[in-house]
Amino acid sequence: MNVPPATKSGFPAGLRWAALVWLAIWVAVYWRAWGAANFLHLCDIAVILTSFGLWSNNRLLLSSQAVSSLLADTAWALDAGWRYFLGRHLLGGTEYLFDTRHPLWLRLLSLYHLLTPPLLLWALHRTGYDRRAWRLQSAITLPALIASRFVSPGDNINFAFTDPFFHRAWAPAPAYLAVIFLLMVFAAYLPTHLLLKHLFPPPKQNG
Repeated sequence: MNVPPATKSGFPAGLRWAALVWLAIWVAVYWRAWGAANFLHLCDIAVILTSFGLWSNNRLLLSSQAVSSLLADTAWALDAGWRYFLGRHLLGGTEYLFDTRHPLWLRLLSLYHLLTPPLLLWALHRTGYDRRAWRLQSAITLPALIASRFVSPGDNINFAFTDPFFHRAWAPAPAYLAVIFLLMVFAAYLPTHLLLKHLFPPPKQNG
């Protein structure tokens, strides 16, 4: 398979500009449709940082969003598929996708969840994986999780109010947020980090 020549930034110019144009359109549409608070979603933060990572050939940004997105977007796809084929949600978080009060084209924009993982894996194949990504993504997650607590409980952004499995808040807010944060870091990010380290080992030194 022929790969388009990379620019000095490391990625084909067409891809870099496509990422920038997509980001501008997506942010404008989502801001108008869902409001500013929607960008607290870690998956939406991933869209922004992935686009900047592609534009600037920033391996650390791309790696951190791979740590964040691979499992999360797989869970999103699983929940959406479960709802589509079986009529109920498995984990939750994709209810809006089936809400006919919103135009179909707007809901279909969320299909970026299906494209982000292969795009990030392809990008890391070109840039390599930055081992600092796990720590950076943890640092991004903590303020996003805390800020999500100041949004409506009904939105439950980043599961800041109720967990995705039992759908309940089972502790005072500080303790609950601490547990959710630790689960994200050690049950989601760390295994993904270890997988990416295995898939994209550093180049061997000669001599």
